Amino acid sequence: MPDISLPPGLTTRPLDPSDSGAVHALMAAQELHDVGTVEIEEEDLIAEWQRPSYDLAGSSVAVLDPADGDRIVAYAELMGADRYDVAVHPDVRGRGIGTWLAAWVRELARSRGSTVVGMPVPEGSAGDRLLAALGYRVRWTSWVLRLPAGRTIEERPLPEGYAIRIATEADHEQVWHVIEDAFLEWSDRHKDSFEDFAAEVWQRPGFEPWNLQVVVVPTGAIAGAVFTTVSNLDGKRETYVSRLAVHRDHRNRGLAQALLVAAFAAGRERGAASSCLATDSRTGALSLYERVGMVPEAVWVNRAIDLV
Repeated sequence: MPDISLPPGLTTRPLDPSDSGAVHALMAAQELHDVGTVEIEEEDLIAEWQRPSYDLAGSSVAVLDPADGDRIVAYAELMGADRYDVAVHPDVRGRGIGTWLAAWVRELARSRGSTVVGMPVPEGSAGDRLLAALGYRVRWTSWVLRLPAGRTIEERPLPEGYAIRIATEADHEQVWHVIEDAFLEWSDRHKDSFEDFAAEVWQRPGFEPWNLQVVVVPTGAIAGAVFTTVSNLDGKRETYVSRLAVHRDHRNRGLAQALLVAAFAAGRERGAASSCLATDSRTGALSLYERVGMVPEAVWVNRAIDLV
């Protein structure tokens, strides 16, 4: 446990899959307070927690307030070798809970052999200021972009021989390779297993076949893929582009833009008024999204600290 202490009266325990609703409510309250919108969905948590490789109980801690019916008022989880998340409800900030959770994460990561650990926070938020004060540096910058409601989606013609269609089960292994291999060109991590990838894509709660579209060549090989979901927050349906990738052999042909347009259109056909995604400075893709009409709405920074 960290050397510092939690405020008197609070208790802790590991998270359980049944906590997804409570943790979602906590994270939504934090997002609403810090950036004015809620981006997280409970399905996002369930998908990450159901990865076969993930030990939720061994990688998380919930902070509870017994005086409030054991409500989860804060939490932390180490989701990978160098990636974690923390949320502290705005009602209980300023009491040292975030500092305690940061120390808890560092200790757990260090015990697992990690040399660095970090998390995303809204730029200028309380979390950003706290981590900066604790000595965390900015590793990269991220942007949340939206295609505003009502904005015309311009068609992006495909090169001759290419076609976009809904992925089938037979495509899943190719999709895994194309997306993961592309992401690993700029992300310093191990390749997710097929089973972990599946847990967050076609096994995600609420998945429908149209959520996963691919662009193929005449031989049937997959040149690129896009995975989207549709959120329903505050009564507004929105398409969220979770993953987008094109194989290196098929780039600079407009395939990524065509996949984006197909994803936006599919969402609108199902009642989504706007579209959203997140990208960061490691990918160099910000201009791609702006070219299809997306507008940056929020800036996040990934703050990390070396574990020495």
